[in-house]
Amino acid sequence: LAGMEAHSDPMTAFKDVDYALLIGSRPRGPGMERAELLAVNGEIFTAQGKALNAVASRNVKVLVVGNPANTNAYIAMKSAPDLPRSNFTAMLRLDHNRALSQLAAKTHKPVAAIQKMAVWGNHSPTMYADYRFATIDGASVKDMIGDHDWNANTFLPTVGKRGAAIIAARGVSSAASAANAAIDHMRDWALGTNGQWVTMGIPSDGHYGIPKDVMFGFPVICEAGSYRIVEGLPIDAFSQQCIDKTLKELLDEQAGVAHLV
Repeated sequence: LAGMEAHSDPMTAFKDVDYALLIGSRPRGPGMERAELLAVNGEIFTAQGKALNAVASRNVKVLVVGNPANTNAYIAMKSAPDLPRSNFTAMLRLDHNRALSQLAAKTHKPVAAIQKMAVWGNHSPTMYADYRFATIDGASVKDMIGDHDWNANTFLPTVGKRGAAIIAARGVSSAASAANAAIDHMRDWALGTNGQWVTMGIPSDGHYGIPKDVMFGFPVICEAGSYRIVEGLPIDAFSQQCIDKTLKELLDEQAGVAHLV
């Protein structure tokens, strides 16, 4: 680390930056409705988006970690009309890493051996961790596990509610694993994934029926400082049901902040 500076004004903090990790957000307090949380964070990310729009590098890579991450990233993106939409991303990598850990434990294989994992949708319990295409040493993970009941009733709830389980156990959120996921996300975006799939929350261009601009988790491949969606994956009835559920939640969140964008 060559140095560190502290700023209270985003206009100076974001001056000419190439990478912006927006980690802080207002946590949900006791008795606070989700709409209230969205409104408070909306103001924060509107200001940060406007500052990035005004002074950041035109190639700035923005990762939003602070929750609700997808909608906060959507607000920041909409507040920065002069920057490319693709510069703004939300962190789904924590869900992706948690899914890999669960699959590794189930199959008794190392995490690093698992390829082609995907997480769809919102960074929330509605996200859909999808291992239908995943492989270990060329073999299908779905065939290795062969248990739809485990997938629906153990795997998906465990990955989706892992954050809440950690808070319940420790009294605080999973800061270290979130920080590690943020590093993974930005490293892969900058340096590439060598053809491997990772998950990023990115603004939709209409892929897989997701409406344009919705900040949605997709499987992507990173290369040369950019990312592209893994296209043409078949979506079965169960997967479509899961994707529709997480999309509805995101559209409801978007509607709740429509007055801000």
